[in-house]
Amino acid sequence: MKLSSGAPARAALALVLWTSSPAAATPAATWPTADSITNGLARVESVREIKSVQRTFAQLAPHGRWGDMAALFADDGVFRWGAGKPGANILDNSDATFLTGPAAIEAWLRTDAGNMDGLKPGSLHALINDQPVISLSADGRSAKGRWHSLKFLGDGAGKTRIEGGIMQNEYVLTASAEHGNRWRIKLLRYYPLFAGDYKNGWENVGGNSLPIVPFHYTADGAGETILSPYQPHNGSKVVSRHTALSIDELKYRVTKLNDEDEVRNLQHICGHYVDRRMWPDVIDLFASDGVVSVDGRGSAPGAAGVQSALDRMGPEGLTRGVLNDHPIYQTLVEISPDGLEATSRGLEIGMIGDSIAKTAEWRFCVFRHKYIKDAASGIWKIKELAYTRIMVANYTSGWAFGGALPPKAAPLAPPPFLDVLGHISDVARKPTDWQPPWREDSNSTETLLADMQRRLSRSAAFDETENVSSAYGYYADDIRCTDFATLHADKGFKMSPGVGWYLSPQRIAQACIARYGDRPAAARASIPFHWRVQPIILVSHDGRSATVRVRNLQMGTSRGGGSAGFNGGMYHDQVVLEEKAGVVRRKLWCLTIDEFYWQSAGWAGGWAGVNSTALGRRQGGIGGYVADVAVADPTMRLREVGFNGGPPPTVRWPDIQRMWWSFRNPVTGRVPESYWPGCVPCRTARPDWQLTANGYQEPATGPTIVTARAQGTNVTVTVVGGPDEPVTGLWGYAGER
Repeated sequence: MKLSSGAPARAALALVLWTSSPAAATPAATWPTADSITNGLARVESVREIKSVQRTFAQLAPHGRWGDMAALFADDGVFRWGAGKPGANILDNSDATFLTGPAAIEAWLRTDAGNMDGLKPGSLHALINDQPVISLSADGRSAKGRWHSLKFLGDGAGKTRIEGGIMQNEYVLTASAEHGNRWRIKLLRYYPLFAGDYKNGWENVGGNSLPIVPFHYTADGAGETILSPYQPHNGSKVVSRHTALSIDELKYRVTKLNDEDEVRNLQHICGHYVDRRMWPDVIDLFASDGVVSVDGRGSAPGAAGVQSALDRMGPEGLTRGVLNDHPIYQTLVEISPDGLEATSRGLEIGMIGDSIAKTAEWRFCVFRHKYIKDAASGIWKIKELAYTRIMVANYTSGWAFGGALPPKAAPLAPPPFLDVLGHISDVARKPTDWQPPWREDSNSTETLLADMQRRLSRSAAFDETENVSSAYGYYADDIRCTDFATLHADKGFKMSPGVGWYLSPQRIAQACIARYGDRPAAARASIPFHWRVQPIILVSHDGRSATVRVRNLQMGTSRGGGSAGFNGGMYHDQVVLEEKAGVVRRKLWCLTIDEFYWQSAGWAGGWAGVNSTALGRRQGGIGGYVADVAVADPTMRLREVGFNGGPPPTVRWPDIQRMWWSFRNPVTGRVPESYWPGCVPCRTARPDWQLTANGYQEPATGPTIVTARAQGTNVTVTVVGGPDEPVTGLWGYAGER
């Protein structure tokens, strides 16, 4: 057999790639067991189901499904909503609405919605619950969660309402003969922060300064690992909380978690490509017979049909003043029993416009997309992008009178909801002929368990990374310098916008304090919200490190309102598993923000009302507190040119700023035009800050592409990873290892 490679010389070659498990050399005392993996699996599945419960609660709201929303509560579940009396302190439980049990909760939801129920013609009831921080108890039977909440409401007859705040919720694992083990809401506690109507925008609730909504976690606690309570360490015995599953069942359920991660990433990546009108990359994500459908009307199958659907959104690429953002919220993913198909469901809010033509509109869509797994490569692809529009409205006039969609005598039936609840005890859906989609390196039970533990740790890392990412956003909202600095690893570094990167939690905190003051205030006149949503989380092979790209959607509230609007940016972060004094936590390694790609001229003007690019620009140090790497550093010129504080020329909306990508196309491996993998300052300014220089792996930026060509008795195999990415593995051919 003749082998050749398009990958770096240090890469091993493979006809079929299998990365050898690093657990092979693990001492026997620390081998995972079926007990430990079963318990770890239950914990990861629990965190996923808790998110699914809250996201399902939000997804039911646009369709007036009050009974189904209330059924997500425990029988003795508690609902505490709002500040109650006008002017009441939002932290004062005594004045908040207080209800117990699903029946009372359903009645309140129905009454509160009134004609803004999403059911009456022209009405809108769009609820967003996103940016979760989920903390599971040590025994795995209860949990707490923090969420951003935002509502866009209208009755179609002239009345509108916008309101937002924080949810600090509690969840409990319940058991019943009908549903088995299922997570439910034990307490939903909503703290209102801002409210108003569409015409005037919003302001602080009650016109007061706003107190800090209590956190259920600490800065260290936000990065607590999901698996840690039940993993063997130094030969210690694992205490079993669940009956150990068979190896086949463990393979099946761990694989479903891994697939769920890949599908969610695919969905979120597609959204980012659509925002920038990167039509060739979008088309690459589809299966050969893929389609796009809107309100049940589909395109022709295949690349030409998809291209035609995309062209209706506009030509490829963005030109000056064009905004095509479609933030994606509360994505749920369901994997089919055979593991070969998947469905995602969520809410997409289009923020569309042309600031040159002075046009802008809102598009509220429920999506229910379908995916298939390619049998040969194991890569997930899009089978159908399916949108159901619930509201389209001109930005200036808003949705008070039903928006721009043709009037309907009755609302469209909602796209079917996903069956993602109650899977903690679901062990009976695995097809009898199901086979794991990976090749096993050994028949050894210990090796199989070690590989499953590694694969499970990668899905745990997905949720742990989202926790840390979301926690940063909440601390940034409140300008809690010491807390968001503590989220970083000892060797972690963070960008101060427009200035540069500061190394170590101590310097990160000091830079923040020098810029904003030492003010973990008890109350604030205004809040700049940092909505970190639509994450793309790429986890390393060993699960110890991850790269996360997350949308930064900024909005604010203040006393008196007046100027609140929206701004759009992007975070490019990395997260690692750090061990200190025997405690393992997920921590931020690198945090970089690109801002702003677009901005609003206040609420009234919106993103189409910006007339000038002459906005302020910060660079250099903060009061003499010089960054370890400045954004204006000559070594960073290529990456930071045009951004706030970076080398000139400065690019400001409505001009179009170059957008950077830390990953390749997840289906074809296509390298984007503006490609900057890994931590941002590492490639040119500080290579010693790279993950690989500090004992961590760099997550793969896209698929490794393997091709084979037969010429007589010779087979030539080509293995291509990303630029400068090593490819490792074992080689063989069908029937032989």
